[in-house]
Amino acid sequence: MAGLLRRLGRASALAVLGGAFGEQHRCGAGGAGARRLPLGAVAAVSGGVAFLYTWSSPVTCHLEEEKQEASEKVALSPDKWTEFKLHETARVSHNSHLFRFTFDHEAKLGLHVASCILTRAPLGEDAEGKKKYVIRPYTPISDIESRGYFDLLIKVYPEGKMSQHIAGLKPGDVLEVKGPIEKFRYSPNMKKQIGMIAGGTGITPMLQIIMEIVKNPDDNTQVALLYANVSPDDILLKGKLDQLAAAHPNVKVFYTVDNPSKAWRGGAGYISKDMILKGLPAPGEDTMILVCGPPGMMKHVSGEKAKDWTQGELSGLLKETGYTEGMVFKF
Repeated sequence: MAGLLRRLGRASALAVLGGAFGEQHRCGAGGAGARRLPLGAVAAVSGGVAFLYTWSSPVTCHLEEEKQEASEKVALSPDKWTEFKLHETARVSHNSHLFRFTFDHEAKLGLHVASCILTRAPLGEDAEGKKKYVIRPYTPISDIESRGYFDLLIKVYPEGKMSQHIAGLKPGDVLEVKGPIEKFRYSPNMKKQIGMIAGGTGITPMLQIIMEIVKNPDDNTQVALLYANVSPDDILLKGKLDQLAAAHPNVKVFYTVDNPSKAWRGGAGYISKDMILKGLPAPGEDTMILVCGPPGMMKHVSGEKAKDWTQGELSGLLKETGYTEGMVFKF
């Protein structure tokens, strides 16, 4: 970690796409004709500490798409738990950490946008002596085209069984993973306008979709994100989000915090009807609103998902402002 922090300290403030983890990946089907390419990076400022997070830039491989897809190696399995080795960690905020897990450098993880993975950790034994497990879903924030690694951004809660387990892993330890689990299948230009409401680590699927949009020059989707957090120090990957908004006219980002500091210049308080009316696209056939965050925020904004994890009834602010169930997706 000391080496990681030294590399962060040497990174230029202008290098919004400089590398924190200093890793490289390969391009090519099965490694044939592969060449070394530098990773990009994400600048995230939390709690006054500049953190550069490695991000893979899109890679062009000179192979026919169909042949490439047929020969690609995929690390994930939807049917069995696979072990992935922890390579490195970095602190993003006072309670959030970035975890990089590695696998065969010639393989992709096997995700689509926007899907998640399931993680599993042992949790003692039951009365019959059988192993018990805690299972939790997470959305990787690394590019789905990345080879040989994936990154998880996790908020570590004092009582969080899985987050505490992952936080306790050391480089070389393994995490059991299964997937992908399909959430929201994004396709280019599926809607003219996409509004996003995120809270805390609910930013992860939103970032996955935004990155998919901006790397495709033929995708003209307009994106507006409302991102809510407890305090300015809790805003995850703010540097990356600001860089995306500055570089792409079709991406707008608005922040609001419950406990603003004196220097804070964004919104204050919970997401409100006024924020939705001013910041998100109006209800319509070519509008989709995506929501992801803690249960309290979901209930306030859109209503929670049903007990069987289907979308459930739309309620809250989005219903009050005229959106219908067909216009809203709850992660």
